[in-house]
Amino acid sequence: MTEKGKPTYQAGKGEGMSARREREDRASGRPDGGATRGERERLSGAQQGGGRGLPAEGKRGGEQHIGGRHGRSAGVPPSGNRRRVPAAPQSAAGRRGAQATARSAALDVLTRVEEQGAYSNLLLGQTLQKSGLARPDAALATELVYGTIQRLNTIDYFLAKFVKGGLGKLEPWVRNLLRLSYYQLAYLERVPDHAVVNEAVNLAKRRGHAGIAGMVNGTLRSVIRERASLAVPDGLPPAEALALRESHPAWLVRRWIDRFGLAAAERICAANNAAPHVSVRANALRGSREELLRELQQQGVDAAPSALAPQGLVLRGAGSVASLPQFAAGKLSIQDESSMLVAELLDPRPGMTVLDCCAAPGGKTTHIAEKMRDDGVVWASDVHEHKQKLIGDQAARLGLRCIRALTADARELAGRFPPASFDRILLDAPCTGFGVIRRKPDLKWAKEPGDIAAINAIQRDILERVHGLLKPGGILVYSTCTIEREENEDTVGRFLSEHPEFSLDTDIDVILPDDLRPFTGMLTILPYQFGSDGFFIARMRKN
Repeated sequence: MTEKGKPTYQAGKGEGMSARREREDRASGRPDGGATRGERERLSGAQQGGGRGLPAEGKRGGEQHIGGRHGRSAGVPPSGNRRRVPAAPQSAAGRRGAQATARSAALDVLTRVEEQGAYSNLLLGQTLQKSGLARPDAALATELVYGTIQRLNTIDYFLAKFVKGGLGKLEPWVRNLLRLSYYQLAYLERVPDHAVVNEAVNLAKRRGHAGIAGMVNGTLRSVIRERASLAVPDGLPPAEALALRESHPAWLVRRWIDRFGLAAAERICAANNAAPHVSVRANALRGSREELLRELQQQGVDAAPSALAPQGLVLRGAGSVASLPQFAAGKLSIQDESSMLVAELLDPRPGMTVLDCCAAPGGKTTHIAEKMRDDGVVWASDVHEHKQKLIGDQAARLGLRCIRALTADARELAGRFPPASFDRILLDAPCTGFGVIRRKPDLKWAKEPGDIAAINAIQRDILERVHGLLKPGGILVYSTCTIEREENEDTVGRFLSEHPEFSLDTDIDVILPDDLRPFTGMLTILPYQFGSDGFFIARMRKN
């Protein structure tokens, strides 16, 4: 820990203030259906024992890879309370010791993430592709990377008691070796203590020298001896205690307590550490949700209708969704349930002209096109040229021809189209992404309080520049995957006060769960309410 109590690990350090990074962060952790093959495997593969799935390649956004840790939230739980995971047999390469093992691969990723500010999902996918690890080993490496990042400040807090001079004095690879070893001791079952220590010592010998190996051995054995006494101390302020128990930044926990109250903040933090489920959206142009449900169940897939999204299904133990015949046939897309409500509240109709301002990877774009029965035009804009292909590939797989992809900064779209060009506009805005922490744990450590105001300035700027493209009587939907008031209700309220020709609109026939009714024109979904992403959606009409 640093002097301010912030973990020394800094994912994506310094990039939160940049417009380019924030545009990419807008989709961070969202299963919007544009996932690469590796993301889809993370989404649904290797779920034995609550594991995370197996990345093979990656891109930012769209993943559902965070496995839940069901052990005690702080300290080292007794072995009976630690989460059961399948024992990963060591690959032949690992037994030889000359090539990567699950732990050495995880150590490489964690160290490079800390030193280079790399994205863990991208780096892990690349590392596993090159490693040649067997699937069980790769699944263990995945669990170690995401679990260590998820529980980072709790791990650092307790480890610091056993490292003379503190973790900050250690080389990054040594610090991360201790972290991933502590994570195994604290949160994973079926990984014997002696195996954790032996593997860590062997890694230390190969990468360092006998002195480092001895320090690692002594530190971990001390942890094991004193595990029963490791607990969050009594008497801490509520925010600090919760931050340690559920491993979140204290400044962020304080914000949530101030806004939602302590009980709700506790539920938000716990939900962020839970395993996200896999959800898919039925393509209404290729069959109903009920027909897709029957098909999947007949194949032995544990599937159930979403309680939140009309076209959604929740899958359990489905394996790789990308390997399902229905995926190749364009009958479904991978998408979070909260995200599915965006197109429902936009309510596009056949024959309309629609603008999706920040469209990649295209999950909401394709949902819009499906609701339009592929009749009309959907302009899908994104600032990154290479993301056009993601959108185009999705559209082709789903059999959609009405989507037109273009590369543009959303703030420049008013120069591309005449005023009042669109019947519907979706601004799925760049945001801090605090609603999707369970899918992207790096995010909570990468952000700082000042990032909220910085990204909010971008949100307001885009909204100000695109609203003139809407026709009178048209609908503008503003959405984010964060739960911060400044980015959500305050942004919409300020926009409405400055543009009296717009008003919140409730005139829509969409079935919402009781917790989200009555619909007032704005809704916030918290991560614990439905087991889906935290989300905000506002529907506004131009009068």
